[in-house]
Amino acid sequence: MSRISAFLWHKWRWLAIASGYVVFGLFGIILKVVLLPFTSGLLDQTRITNQKRARSIIQFLWRQFLRYVRLIGGFNYRFPEQSRLGRPGQVIIANHPSLLDVVFMLAHARQSNCIVKQGLLDNPFLNSAIRACGFIPNNGSPEVIDYAVAALQGGQSVLIFPEGTRTGDDNVIRFHRGACAIALRGATVITPVIIRMHPRCFKRNQPWYQVPYEKVNYEFIIGDDIDPAQWKAGKHMPAATRQLNAHLQTYFERELQK
Repeated sequence: MSRISAFLWHKWRWLAIASGYVVFGLFGIILKVVLLPFTSGLLDQTRITNQKRARSIIQFLWRQFLRYVRLIGGFNYRFPEQSRLGRPGQVIIANHPSLLDVVFMLAHARQSNCIVKQGLLDNPFLNSAIRACGFIPNNGSPEVIDYAVAALQGGQSVLIFPEGTRTGDDNVIRFHRGACAIALRGATVITPVIIRMHPRCFKRNQPWYQVPYEKVNYEFIIGDDIDPAQWKAGKHMPAATRQLNAHLQTYFERELQK
């Protein structure tokens, strides 16, 4: 490819991604309107049936958003075996390289609950979705674990990003133990999802307009299921949590180096 062609393709991807931000904002406004019955009190947003309806709406719209950005050339992605996500009592654990990870995961993990940043409740494009879907804001309190365990025991799946925030520029994975504490207390199965992307983009503290010259490619690899009962057997909970967390961190580090 000539320099001129590479330059023109880069500018096109820049426009595609810029339009993606605009479309996502428009979808956020649409969601506020569509989810108004849930957030205004007309429908009881604490009922799981209503939360599932709201999650289905979110999943549909976010899938269309991702397809739109892929269609116009903003990025590519592969998400095989997505039917394995969203099983009752399943904890889904994923790394967090980019801004769009939550969108990708919730668009493909059917009916999943999710632990989200407390600060997202102040985001006008996302707060209605969080409330209507019954997602769990992480305010740092011990009750967050209790809420997540209750969701698992009630037959929901729960998506967790154990890093708590996007992976830093050093690409080092640093998992917090809360995800494993939740999984060992309430999950019937733990499923890791490795998110690979090249080149890295949409990073923490990265301006939206910094678009790499190479097209961004996402790949979502669903790993083998982990039985939490095997990690609890004959161990105190703190030790089991610590060991499982170390195992998962090592596993993700190894898989991301491939």
